Amino acid sequence: MRYVQLRAFHQVALSGGFSKAAQALHLTQPAISDQVRRLEEEYDVALFSRRHRQIVLTEAGHRLLAVTHRLFGAEGEALELLQEERSLRTGSLRIVADSVQHVLDVLTAFRARHPGIQVSVARGNTRSIVEMLTGYEADIGVLGELGDERPFEVLPLNVSPITAFAARSHPAAARASLSLAELSDWPLIMREPGSRTRQMLEQRAAESGIALRYAVEAEGREAVGAIVAAGGGIGFVSAAEFGEDDPRLVRIALDGPPLLMREALICLHERRNSKAIQAFFATAQVLRSLSAQPAIA
Repeated sequence: MRYVQLRAFHQVALSGGFSKAAQALHLTQPAISDQVRRLEEEYDVALFSRRHRQIVLTEAGHRLLAVTHRLFGAEGEALELLQEERSLRTGSLRIVADSVQHVLDVLTAFRARHPGIQVSVARGNTRSIVEMLTGYEADIGVLGELGDERPFEVLPLNVSPITAFAARSHPAAARASLSLAELSDWPLIMREPGSRTRQMLEQRAAESGIALRYAVEAEGREAVGAIVAAGGGIGFVSAAEFGEDDPRLVRIALDGPPLLMREALICLHERRNSKAIQAFFATAQVLRSLSAQPAIA
């Protein structure tokens, strides 16, 4: 078993195909195919099932991918360790967030302290954020509550209740609050199924025996906001994410016990020693401590 064979297998599994893996590794497709074939033949094991021009990991392939994730993750950490002094002057940090609003202050402070690190921010929901982190497509996630925190390091950021919102011209805009039962009479603009906001609303409605009507299902907070602003219906968002600066929209409280969204920073336990990740978490911890301190009269 050779390093190049494991690297070829790992990249094919991540890319979903031999041609994409070859492009990522700057090799030819026959070279990648040959390395994977040699690995399979040497150990008499099928790592990929080839069906209708698509490749799918076998059970053995899935188990090996879990090992190579750790292997190449450790390789990346070793490289960062060897470049420790340089790692916070140059490099990159990939963040995926359900809403960048929750981490804007951390991002600003981090960039002021480490201007040489290039930060990229992608959008996702709870499900896709977890998938990107476990697939090593992102370094840090910003999201609500997790169903399973075992593989992650978690740093709480803030707590905010879910609120409804509508266009100022909407008939419900004059209401100070609405119950879920009343909401069932209105067309609703909902996030995609992987959204934590949607999951919490659906759970509360189911517990109350209420059926909510979805007029439109839209991916992403921005899309929901645009549809609501155009008069399409009532949307939902955590209060911390509601855009008070948009004059077209008005916030409407939800009756009953608040549905609290708990936002947090997360990263894989095995990536926690990355210098850039450490620095970002440390920045968030400092800001959190400062905000918790009582004001001096």
